Amino acid sequence: MEDTAALDVREVVKNYGPRKALDGVSLAVQPGEFVALLGPNGAGKSTLFQLLSGLFSADAGEIAVAGHDMSRSPIPALSQLGVVFQQATLDLDLTVRANLRFHARLHGMASSTSGARIDEELQRLGLAERAADGCRTLSGGNRRKVELARALLHSPRVLLMDEATVGLDPESRHSLLAYVRELCRKRDMGVLWATHLVDEAADADRVCVLHQGHLLAAGTPESIKRQQGCESLLEAFLGLTGIDPAEHD
Repeated sequence: MEDTAALDVREVVKNYGPRKALDGVSLAVQPGEFVALLGPNGAGKSTLFQLLSGLFSADAGEIAVAGHDMSRSPIPALSQLGVVFQQATLDLDLTVRANLRFHARLHGMASSTSGARIDEELQRLGLAERAADGCRTLSGGNRRKVELARALLHSPRVLLMDEATVGLDPESRHSLLAYVRELCRKRDMGVLWATHLVDEAADADRVCVLHQGHLLAAGTPESIKRQQGCESLLEAFLGLTGIDPAEHD
């Protein structure tokens, strides 16, 4: 159905022993929508992404990807996801193309199809000439681009980006953000971009502020600023979370 959310998270709870990492978190991402999940380190962003990507199961609540319930239909749900994690996950001893071919095989893509898709994604990212190079020879920014190409090979309906700019220089960081925003529009793909950097959320379609496992606010950047009576998203974020400005990078 056209009104089916790309990603739908309802009242999700995750506990680690006595610690409640996520406490009744609900959010949705529509097709073609870029949503920033903004929170300080330890807010629960990575825990949520682990649940969304099927690495762990929620203790309560529901997660649906393109209408597929993660708990009842994990395979079709996961097939609609592309993920770039905070920690690098490339095999540095393989070439760029070999890393992408391995991922394509995991998704059951035929060699004839995957070869064309790999060429297409690398061309768009400006890495076509690096296809035969070992990933160990790439810069941090280009390794991230390869991970993004890998996440897009199977044409997912939802792209999850978990602190994907950590460790990148400012130019690479802004380039990656701009490219993903463009992808979101052109492919009508829902994007959930997790970050602790307020400037990366400033131009998002919507922002969800997460802190200590609780969703504190959700809306457009402008609406959040109005609700908090602030002139900047940074001020609103610091006010919601109670973080000392001196401690926020």
